[in-house]
Amino acid sequence: MSVNGINMHIAEMGRGPIVLFLHGFPELWYSWRHQMPFMAAHGYRDEASDLRGFGDTTGAPNGDFTEFTILHVVGDLVELLNIIAPEEKVFIVGHDWGAMIAWAMCLYRPDKVKALANMSVPFIPRKPTIRPTEALRATYGDEYYIIRFQEPGEIEEEFAEIGTKTVLGKLLTNRNLEPLKLPKGKPFDESPVILPHWLTEKDVDYYASKYEHTGFTGGLNYYRALDLNWELTEPWTGAKVKVPVKFIVGDLDITYNAAGAKDKGGLKKDVPLLEYVLILKGVAHFLQQEKPDEVNEHIHVLFQGLSSSD
Repeated sequence: MSVNGINMHIAEMGRGPIVLFLHGFPELWYSWRHQMPFMAAHGYRDEASDLRGFGDTTGAPNGDFTEFTILHVVGDLVELLNIIAPEEKVFIVGHDWGAMIAWAMCLYRPDKVKALANMSVPFIPRKPTIRPTEALRATYGDEYYIIRFQEPGEIEEEFAEIGTKTVLGKLLTNRNLEPLKLPKGKPFDESPVILPHWLTEKDVDYYASKYEHTGFTGGLNYYRALDLNWELTEPWTGAKVKVPVKFIVGDLDITYNAAGAKDKGGLKKDVPLLEYVLILKGVAHFLQQEKPDEVNEHIHVLFQGLSSSD
């Protein structure tokens, strides 16, 4: 579908109120493979795209990270909704970068959103006194993955030497609670990737087939635009998310174990319509793939209560 100057690939399923699924990195629409059949069977219309720069979505200038700001990506989704649901508020489900995009969507266009089920990345208020990369470097050092992702082309070369499938396997199976560090020249150890029960060889092959074709740059551009996002979103300093929200996170997720992430009171302050925070025990970052039945049920309960209202 032609959207905002790009050709967006969208996986669709079901009929009924729209649920817009937003994936993260290093993921694709495929990360919602367990949620889409469930929600469709319960009377919803699923819309799961490959976001700008990912998978089978084409047309974004991957060589220019300034075209990957949060405003560009939310703009893509607003135009998508203008096409498929011009008069309708939709439900949104986000994870990882998709969660950050979903928070932003609710800030900028709450008129488009009925409710949000967000995962892994809590709402992070804009800090007007310091750029995001400066704060991250000061807290976690130069080997922190977001800092390592900043220099265009550098981490891509290292990933190419390791191999796409191995890189994806390492990232998708990481359960280390320490901040993710990718030492220069040797971002991962040499231990073999052992797939957990929830991630099959077929799953990794699907991700790898797409990233082999596109490379990692499109997804990495989201991280490279962090400071630019900070500049552009100054008008929303102090703004609150004013849609009904359920937040879900695993207690083994590195985002949950990061500084300040366990502050439920702070989240409620910035997200006043927060219904509750659900912490899944023994679950890591890719929770919608690791514990799909639990996640599906919680999404459904939130949306079911609001499906009949405007």
